Amino acid sequence: MNSDPPGPPDPRYPGEPEPDLAPRPASASAAVLSQVMEIEHANNAGNVHGGHILRMVDAAAAISAIKHSRRRVVTAAIDEMSFLAPVHIGDVVTVQAMVNDVHRSSMEVGVRVDVETLPGGELRHVASAHLVFVALDAEGRPTPVSPVVAETPDERVRQTQAQIRREQRLLRKTALAEVGRDATVGSEETDAGGGGK
Repeated sequence: MNSDPPGPPDPRYPGEPEPDLAPRPASASAAVLSQVMEIEHANNAGNVHGGHILRMVDAAAAISAIKHSRRRVVTAAIDEMSFLAPVHIGDVVTVQAMVNDVHRSSMEVGVRVDVETLPGGELRHVASAHLVFVALDAEGRPTPVSPVVAETPDERVRQTQAQIRREQRLLRKTALAEVGRDATVGSEETDAGGGGK
């Protein structure tokens, strides 16, 4: 049950309070989805399609981001998705998600995918992912969200790793933009005859 006091009413949603921006623990964003894999999820060899696992990952991560932000969210990026082992028909797939870190309107959500083989009960870790979500206001614009509080040593490690991944994403974006500008300038010089002899 939610123990936070409601914020002032949002005029765009009569009767619904505006989410307050008080810090929230990472654990409050935890989300878990489980599903038995069936024939429709698999190929002819009995291996579950990666796309189905990815759909479950996105759904669990979105629930986690909504629980933290108390807003509508959109998937902005899948920063990393690693498939470590196959999943088969009859396996029970469990997807666990939690917000790792927050910036102004964006949230990184870490996701772990485990499988239990029935009836034997063998457990194995089959995939991990990091997704970035953006919270939206009533007009569909990015809007600020509450800071996340990492309470345990594991949560603090995941928060620090998320900050490193964000820095890497920003560096990559800048580097790619610079290469694109350099290519455009070189193309303009060649078009103007600057590249000929």
